[in-house]
Amino acid sequence: MGTTTSGSRRRGGIAVTAAVLGLLAAAGAPAFAATGTTADQERAQPRPEARTRTQVEAPKAAADRVPAGISRLAVGTGRDIAITIDDGPDPRWTPQVLEVLRENHVKATFCMIGTEAQAHPDLVRQVAAAGHRLCDHSVDHDVTMDHKPVAYQSRQILAAKEMIQKAVPGFPVDYYRAPGGAFTPESRAIAAANGMRPLGWSVDPKDWSRPGLPAIVSAVENGLPTRPTVLFHDGGGDRSETVAALRQYLPWLAAQGYAFTFPALTATP
Repeated sequence: MGTTTSGSRRRGGIAVTAAVLGLLAAAGAPAFAATGTTADQERAQPRPEARTRTQVEAPKAAADRVPAGISRLAVGTGRDIAITIDDGPDPRWTPQVLEVLRENHVKATFCMIGTEAQAHPDLVRQVAAAGHRLCDHSVDHDVTMDHKPVAYQSRQILAAKEMIQKAVPGFPVDYYRAPGGAFTPESRAIAAANGMRPLGWSVDPKDWSRPGLPAIVSAVENGLPTRPTVLFHDGGGDRSETVAALRQYLPWLAAQGYAFTFPALTATP
């Protein structure tokens, strides 16, 4: 599930035009902009009793303030971690994930598939009402998007955002995560130009493959990088192992002194 960062090329017979590539400049950052900034840190207000940073950043005045570089770092300065949840919302697993997060005073970022958000708008509203952030995960999770025409990529990104926001009018969709990490320079530029920071991850316990609870927990407890963004799933199949791993993992993180925050939205000036 590695992130694709291939350069401009012809896809499906459609040439990538200079105008589309120009979106990268309009998005305010080069392809590999740094993540984690003073601005992010200042906006992250901790709740001492839970060591959880939950303040939602003020709406962006202009989309060109959002960089096109992929965010992989949690907001913060030290032992900070961002939990991200992909492939929902799912009527069976999303409520269970929400309950575990609530019990542990953790706010997360939910990367939602457009068709699932459209089918379960009540769950989108529950996620938003609980103070979590929303992320666009494309219309239908096409992991081959990086090999498709730019027009197709744009439809997948923008239609999914519309599907999510229809359930929660006025609530921001802060990020775009490409299915399977299949980003392109063009998809990142499209997302950034529409107010969404491209979102990657730095820890993948592969819970989607159901490797067993010990394997999931071991992957996220051993050798965490600085300010990690961790990938979990609440959709796409049986997520009982994910729920069990979160029940065990979140208290362990708190005991290790980690603060729960969000992925960085802005980049180093």
